[in-house]
Amino acid sequence: MALTPRARRFALTAHIVSSVGWLGAVVVYLVLAVTALTGHDAQTVRAVYPAMELTVGFVIVPASLVSLLTGVICSLGTAWGLLRHYWVLAKLLLTVLATPVLLMYARSIGHVADVTTRTSPSGAVPDALRDPTHALHSGGGLLVLLAATALAVYKPRGMTGYGLRARSRAS
Repeated sequence: MALTPRARRFALTAHIVSSVGWLGAVVVYLVLAVTALTGHDAQTVRAVYPAMELTVGFVIVPASLVSLLTGVICSLGTAWGLLRHYWVLAKLLLTVLATPVLLMYARSIGHVADVTTRTSPSGAVPDALRDPTHALHSGGGLLVLLAATALAVYKPRGMTGYGLRARSRAS
C-alpha cells in the first residue's frame, strides 16, 4: 500500500511532531522527577507530582500512541516497509515495548499524585514522594527514545530475511 506524496508527507509530519513531543515531554517529566527526588521544599515536591500526572496523561501517553500509529502508517506506506529493514523493525520493537510499560506506569504516577493531595501540605515530605523509580523510569524512557531517534537518523544498513525475499521477488 503506497501512500500518495501528500499523504506520506502528512503522516511523516505527524510522526515527527508526535515523536519530538514525546521526547520533549519525557525530558520535562525527568526534570520534575529529579526535582521531587532532590527538592528541599515540601510544597515544591508535592506540586511536581500532579504536574507529572498531567504530563503523562495529556502529553506523553497521547504522543506515544500517535507516534506508534503514524510510524506504522509511514513504514507501510513507503518503500522502507514495516518488516524489511532491521532499523525499522528495531524502532517498532522499541516503541511497541515502551508503550505498554508507559501505560502501566501512568497508573502508578496517578496513585502518587493522589498521595500528595491526601497528606498534610505542611511538614516533612512522605517517603512515598521520594521514590527514585520515577527518575529511573523516565531516564530509561529517554534512552529508548534517543535510541529510536538515532535509528531513524542513521538508518543502519541491513535487510531482514523478509525484506531480502521481497526485494528478490520485485526484481
